[in-house]
Amino acid sequence: MKILMVLTSHDQLGNTGEQTGFWLEEFAAPYYVFRDAGAEIALASPKGGQPPIDPKSDDPDNQTEAMTRFKKDSETQHLLAKTEKLGDVTADGFDAVFYPGGHGPMWDLVNDENSIRLIEDFYNSDRPVVAVCHAPAVLQKVTYRGQPIVKGKRVTGFTNSEEEAVHLSDVVPFLVEDELKRLGGNYEKAGDWADFTVVDGRLITGQNPSSSSSAAKELLKLLQG
Repeated sequence: MKILMVLTSHDQLGNTGEQTGFWLEEFAAPYYVFRDAGAEIALASPKGGQPPIDPKSDDPDNQTEAMTRFKKDSETQHLLAKTEKLGDVTADGFDAVFYPGGHGPMWDLVNDENSIRLIEDFYNSDRPVVAVCHAPAVLQKVTYRGQPIVKGKRVTGFTNSEEEAVHLSDVVPFLVEDELKRLGGNYEKAGDWADFTVVDGRLITGQNPSSSSSAAKELLKLLQG
């Protein structure tokens, strides 16, 4: 079992002057779910090398078991520091692709032609595509049979009220919830910050950081089923 994880290379939070990137829990939790299941994992990002970690995701209040494990795991830190360039990666040989969120993907991966092509390659060949929290935004320009990939599909992603709670509704290029609905997705959500993952065929989406483990576990179920 071989899984590709695609991370953002974008580190600027709009024009706020603040840093952003990927959300550490949304990488660490799924990574260890996959590794503990014996999966082989490859990492890629648009620019390659070390992807930016959103500093807020590493706040004392946001620490999790998976993050603690990551900080003691020099092998995985080394792997993360050397992500492959997305343009050099194809879907060949992989069983699924997983996109951790954080605000970064909303600026680079959404418009990244390599990312769009990659998702279409996985999906068109009956392989699962997983995106968590803000990462369902990367599906915005992805099509399947000439229609948005999310059209008519049950999906979730970071809610408007969660974005409001972190005071970034006016900073992000668009709101994930609104955009998934606009594209024709059957958007579902649980309460803010609740663990909520939706599976529709080979498309798996998670609502927020606390949904990253369950999204990873749902993917394993699909692959092992």
